[in-house]
Amino acid sequence: MKRLLLLLVMAAVAAPAAAQSPEARLVLLPDTTGPQISRHMYGLFAEHLGRDIYDGFWVGEGARVPHVRGIRKDIVDALNEVGIPNIRWPGGCFADIYHWRDGVGPRAQRPAVPNRFWGHVLEDNSFGTHEFMDLAEQLGAEPYLAGNVGSGTVQEMSDWVEYLKASDESPMAKLRREHGRQDPWEFRFFGVGNESWGCGGNMRAQFYADLYRQYATYLRQYAQGLYLIAAGPSAGYGGYGSDLEWTDILMRDAGRMMDGYSLHYYTVTHNWTTKGSATLFDESEWMLTLKKSTWVDSVITAHASVMDRYDPEQRIAIVFDEWGTWHDGEPGTPGWALYQQNTLRDALVAGITLNSFNNHADRVRVANLAQTVNVLQALVLTEEDAGRMLLTPTYDVFHLFRPHHDAELIPSVIEGPEYQYGGERMPALTASSSRGSDGSVTVTLTNADTRRAIPVSLPFEASDVSGMVVTADELNAHNTFDDPDRLRRAAFGDIEIREGEVVVTLPPRSVVAVTMR
Repeated sequence: MKRLLLLLVMAAVAAPAAAQSPEARLVLLPDTTGPQISRHMYGLFAEHLGRDIYDGFWVGEGARVPHVRGIRKDIVDALNEVGIPNIRWPGGCFADIYHWRDGVGPRAQRPAVPNRFWGHVLEDNSFGTHEFMDLAEQLGAEPYLAGNVGSGTVQEMSDWVEYLKASDESPMAKLRREHGRQDPWEFRFFGVGNESWGCGGNMRAQFYADLYRQYATYLRQYAQGLYLIAAGPSAGYGGYGSDLEWTDILMRDAGRMMDGYSLHYYTVTHNWTTKGSATLFDESEWMLTLKKSTWVDSVITAHASVMDRYDPEQRIAIVFDEWGTWHDGEPGTPGWALYQQNTLRDALVAGITLNSFNNHADRVRVANLAQTVNVLQALVLTEEDAGRMLLTPTYDVFHLFRPHHDAELIPSVIEGPEYQYGGERMPALTASSSRGSDGSVTVTLTNADTRRAIPVSLPFEASDVSGMVVTADELNAHNTFDDPDRLRRAAFGDIEIREGEVVVTLPPRSVVAVTMR
């Protein structure tokens, strides 16, 4: 039934009659009770890649920049404002070359190891298991650990879980105590490999399904209560080429042993070889990027339909643990570092994607933006050598969506006009709605149209309404270290309370959140 409602949403958005109307409206689907929108959809990803960890989160205990046990304080304070529910580490592709014993014990005795996936830079392993768990505690976030299947062993992964979770006198628990941590850590999210079809081992689906079953068997023996996440397929990276056969085989042969199923989707403007600039783009590239970001909805629907055949009760969650824009690196930065600026266009991609995740809350229960600091669609950018810090427009979108955390989805469809440019077309608007525990209703909306303000009718009785917006005059507006507040969220007041409805006039090029009481 819920899948049918989602198909109705897609059909309504595409309806020609709606496209002819200058007005738009949010239509509540009748006689439906929505699932909870898990706060874990708003997680982040931190990989040993570029300056995400080193010179990002980790500045070391001797740094001049304010820190807590080597973890940069201003970044933690900023992320605490948006309520990060979970954080994934150490990769990504790096997870499948990471050997956890390299990152425990006295830092001076930890081996320096080349990062053979990302630039062959020398990792000194000063940031390891204890430091990551400290970071998660400072963020108030649940740790999400990604284990090494590609170059590791069952024993190595089982030992890591024992090191983290055991409270007995087992060898790994004793080793953890020797390294200064008496009590085990509380965590549950654990990924068994990453992109095993590609950088995680170039495996075939049947081989990985069998390997997953083997690893899961022993992980369960070493720790109860783990939320085990299987590596899903290639999702096309900017297109529809998603591998449904992989999902079919994994669900058929290993579904009973998994709690979550990982999907990845990156919004790439052009192609994998030439992705396009993060800041130097025209309206045709704006259109193409935003149109491709809407395809994540089709990726979810396609894989969820396969999963429904084996798991009709929807026990297994889709874990969208890598998503976001992937542009060419900024000029003057190493290509392997994946350092890119973050503009209004990225903010729209975030709003469109998060609305889609919310509307698929029956299946999507965990997600992680790639990544957190200085890499891809980051929330935070820092100067090299621990200088200044800035927050990106994507950070402010996460702030706008915070009222959806653990709220009840209100199933709805947005009916409105299309946005057209250069022969391309897409729905101008996306939306998702939820009801919080205090009874307030929050609707988040995006308007991709670059020129047109669009009034939207929201069918709610309200006596008090507040709003926030992320928008700018320039499509490529972004923050710099010299102008860090050029594009930040602002109060939004183009809202009218009428009998039985609230009318919100969305500015062009905007992400808006409206909360009604």
